[in-house]
Amino acid sequence: MYNTLFFIILIIIIIDFAFERVLDGLNISWRSKPIPAELQGIYDDSKSKKQQDYSKVNSRFSILISTFSFIILLIVFLLQGFGWLHYFVGNYVSHPIVWGLLFFGVMFFAMDIIGIPFSIYDTFVIEQKFGFNKTTPKLYIFDKLKGYVLSILIGGLVYAVIYKFYELTTDKFWIYTWMILALFTLFMSMFYSNLIVPLFNKQKPLPEGELRNAIQEFASKVGFKLQNIYEIDGSKRSTRANAYFTGFGPKKRIVLYDTLIKELTTEELVAVLAHEIGHNKKKHTVSGLFLSLAQMGIMLFLLSLLISNPLLSEALGVNEPVFHVGLIAFGLLYTPLSLFLGWAMNLISRRNEYQADDFAAINYRPEHLISALKKLASNNLSNLTPHPFLVAVTYSHPSLYQRILNLQKHV
Repeated sequence: MYNTLFFIILIIIIIDFAFERVLDGLNISWRSKPIPAELQGIYDDSKSKKQQDYSKVNSRFSILISTFSFIILLIVFLLQGFGWLHYFVGNYVSHPIVWGLLFFGVMFFAMDIIGIPFSIYDTFVIEQKFGFNKTTPKLYIFDKLKGYVLSILIGGLVYAVIYKFYELTTDKFWIYTWMILALFTLFMSMFYSNLIVPLFNKQKPLPEGELRNAIQEFASKVGFKLQNIYEIDGSKRSTRANAYFTGFGPKKRIVLYDTLIKELTTEELVAVLAHEIGHNKKKHTVSGLFLSLAQMGIMLFLLSLLISNPLLSEALGVNEPVFHVGLIAFGLLYTPLSLFLGWAMNLISRRNEYQADDFAAINYRPEHLISALKKLASNNLSNLTPHPFLVAVTYSHPSLYQRILNLQKHV
């Protein structure tokens, strides 16, 4: 009933869960660490207690969710639920693409429905209690429905294309799939803000005035052509602040959350945008895209080597090799390599963040970026003392302490 691959996957699932709990334990052990001198003053006594409470609540809730998910996955895997679902769907359809789409559709909606109570509690209890949530129940429901539609349309199309390539070319399908997904990724990088964001948020050009003039003056100073500066209504869902850079060439744009504009001074906002422009000037956007495509290529190549092996499907309770069942088994097998590649990508990402900070410090004023980072940390109740190993493995950005130490070299 159970082949060797079944037990390998079982061990991977257990070790992955145990590793996450080790990271949680290490981070919790550092919660009482003294705040470094460079970070003193970010929280007063009252806000420090609030941050500690927020950290504890989030930590317990995160452990609860991951433990629940682990138990569900373990039960489904041990009882060979993936195989049962495959045969159940097969009672109603026979076309391989439709079979796979229904298989993933049922699994997706089942997982999402199970997760909805946790999502609601996180949004309307935890985030509400600590002053972050602005999402209304109506907005939450509409976001869910829009997410479902996008997942069905995009996910269904991608799966159908991948399966068709597999059907036509078998072991070479990964090359054509990689090409199509690369084009899709590039397209979304160019047009995400134009096509997807408007479904959820309103964007408007940053109005003329002191802030826009200051941004354009800095952009001109560093030789960065920038016409598209937008403000987005992030406050309709959360008080959290953010800014991001998207697109290439004439489609590149900088997007500022209205909450960010409200919280920071003009000088601090320009410093934050100097950091974002630094990413572009250092070619981080392009290099990041190529790295993610390379990672995708590795995954697809390995998938092509294993997908036709009957052992994959057998490990999940299906007697013959089936593409959609093999995808699930491969995804579970891929977990250790995914963790390693994720660690490597985070390492590169943190290096890029330092370089963008350096660009902002050299070309603008480091003290304004430091004060902006401190304000954002305070407003977001950020953990000021994360465990170094957790940062190394999971953080795409250096810790606030590391960034400030680096920026102070330029003061």
